[in-house]
Amino acid sequence: MNIFSTQWKNLKRNKEIKKKILKEEMHTIKVFTGNSHPKLARLICNHLGIELSRCKVGKFSNQETSVSIEESVRDEDVYVVQSGCGDVNDNLMELLILINACKTASACRVTAVIPCFPYARQDKKDKSRAPISAKLVANMLSVAGADHIITLDLHASQIQGFFDIPVDNLYAEPAILKYITEQLVVGEDTKICIVSPDAGGAKRVTSIADRLNVDFALIHKERAKANEVARMVLVGDVKDKIAVLVDDMADTCGTLCIAAGKLKDAGALSIHAIVTHGVLSGNAVARLNASSLESIVVTNTIPVEEKMAQCPRLRQLDIARILAEAIRRTHNGESVSYLFSHVPL
Repeated sequence: MNIFSTQWKNLKRNKEIKKKILKEEMHTIKVFTGNSHPKLARLICNHLGIELSRCKVGKFSNQETSVSIEESVRDEDVYVVQSGCGDVNDNLMELLILINACKTASACRVTAVIPCFPYARQDKKDKSRAPISAKLVANMLSVAGADHIITLDLHASQIQGFFDIPVDNLYAEPAILKYITEQLVVGEDTKICIVSPDAGGAKRVTSIADRLNVDFALIHKERAKANEVARMVLVGDVKDKIAVLVDDMADTCGTLCIAAGKLKDAGALSIHAIVTHGVLSGNAVARLNASSLESIVVTNTIPVEEKMAQCPRLRQLDIARILAEAIRRTHNGESVSYLFSHVPL
């Protein structure tokens, strides 16, 4: 009886191992992208060592979004890379239709990789009858068929609670720390102060300052209306220090430029800005060129190549490796928490 029991257990174990191997062979990675940021998708695929999957995304003559998946996704692990930038509404529709097309084509799992989450700033009712559009986008992604979301530096981390599916909100902080230590710290006597341009970024700034063991400061701003700052007050000491402004998003850059002027008046030796999402809309480039900022570093969650040609102070930090590693770990069922504090090699 014992021999039979042991043989049965071994047979069952072997079947489970074979089933697992077969499952891993069948569920290969497929990465698709729309028109928002194909360069980033190609960089991610290069790090993964795979080809970007084939699809056509365009418009019909009546301006409706047209999507055609040009290879089989049956029982595949599919990742759709689409950033919320440029023509945000068109790119959002492309993402939703790509997800739905893959899901209805029998994909095993569809993960939306959204480096810059659209409508992330509309995350609460800040006045009467205001919509919570970030919640609406979350519902649309779930209804379209997304099984999992990977994003980077959400404007408000509570947006994760808008979803009933897993959300991995990665951080650009490890890449920012690496940039500061390699590019801005020139010696042991270098004095750096990490500055938040608003109260909302205080937690981000204190975390970076603690890990670098440097001082931090805060700028309190009062807005007259959206995208327009009325008054700023500096809380902290930046005199004779390298001031590094850190924020999650730079849109019109009005806040950054006024903050840089405030830091210069307070006696900062040099002023730099590091931003995760460089939207740079409107007259942002002209403002940056006329500002007191020596450098503005943005990640490539949003394409900025054209604006870099217009602004020599603008630099780009590549985060494709972080997203690629998140995809690899998700596919293999590994933890992604390593990426919260480390930059993958």
